[in-house]
Amino acid sequence: MPTGKARWAWIIIGTSLLIAFLILFLKPEAAVKVTINRVQPGVVQKTVSNTRAGTLSACRRAGISPSIGGQIAKLPVKEGSRVKRGQVLMELWNKDRIAEVQLASKDVLAAQARETQACITAEVSEKEAGRIYKLYKKGLTSEDVSESADGKARANRAACNAVKALAELSKAKLDVARSFLERTRLLAPFDGIVAEINGEVGEFVTPSPVGIPTPPAVDLVDTDCLYVSAPIDEVDAPAIKVKMSAKISLDAYKNKIFNGNVRRIAPYVLDKEKQARTVNVEVEFNESTDNKSMLPGYSADIEIILIEKNHTLRIPTEALMEDNMVYIINAENIIESRKVETGINNWSWTEIISGLHENERVVVSVGRKGLTAGVRAIVETNE
Repeated sequence: MPTGKARWAWIIIGTSLLIAFLILFLKPEAAVKVTINRVQPGVVQKTVSNTRAGTLSACRRAGISPSIGGQIAKLPVKEGSRVKRGQVLMELWNKDRIAEVQLASKDVLAAQARETQACITAEVSEKEAGRIYKLYKKGLTSEDVSESADGKARANRAACNAVKALAELSKAKLDVARSFLERTRLLAPFDGIVAEINGEVGEFVTPSPVGIPTPPAVDLVDTDCLYVSAPIDEVDAPAIKVKMSAKISLDAYKNKIFNGNVRRIAPYVLDKEKQARTVNVEVEFNESTDNKSMLPGYSADIEIILIEKNHTLRIPTEALMEDNMVYIINAENIIESRKVETGINNWSWTEIISGLHENERVVVSVGRKGLTAGVRAIVETNE
């Protein structure tokens, strides 16, 4: 018979073995919380995106300055003003030019009066010469008188033509004076918004010296037409065609996507030091109203749609692992791994050619700790 101490020792050993058995064979089954997405048909697009941030640009933007130097006399507009084509943006001191135009205008009037006088005299002389010639034919006057009247008529006609030429010369001088006056006025070449004015009334402006660029007097922007210019990697560029559909996103408009079309592809490759070679692609907005409140210079990104399938099985791209493997949850909520065949894809969706069926549950949260085939899944969220 074992002693009391020995009996207690055996009881402790037996209890320890029983606890070990329970831990090994009766422990609760491991489980992992996951988020899922059911395999459903939908739209999948193959796209290419810009490699660096693009820029929102105006279709027309002009930095303009007067063609001559002078003192600013008038600034009828201010920064932010919306102007029409032909409207005066800036005017230099031009009283001397105005006086020259007025003088040339009066000279034109005087020349026209002289032309009228000379040509009326010529007409009267021609009629008189014709009358005397008829009398000469009837023998009622001498030949000398008839020739004298004819010569006078031809001389007066020549004088009329000479005065006409002088009148035309006066008009040309008026055009020259007006052109000099126009050079003192800076006019809007198109409808737009004044983005910047470099100068104040009383200051002098001078044309840029050859080879030395200076800030324009007025920066005019046509905001009714905007587009995005962005660099695309040279590898992706050959697949892009003009009029392809595209999506536009701007940092200034969070969580909003605008539809657009490719309007131009640069005919050359940019080769900048320490940067990948790229091709600039321009994308315009489909709806002109989309960019009414936008400002040129905003940073923007483009996503050009190369291929689009409208009703194909798809899964979130983040659910796809290396070697085209995915995790699915079976009817018993056990995780299984499966290899799938994929088609086109983008950052959001990947097309499934084979390996999955509609309504199967695919694990999206593939980075969860402890996630592996064979463990029980606890569905956290249905997506």
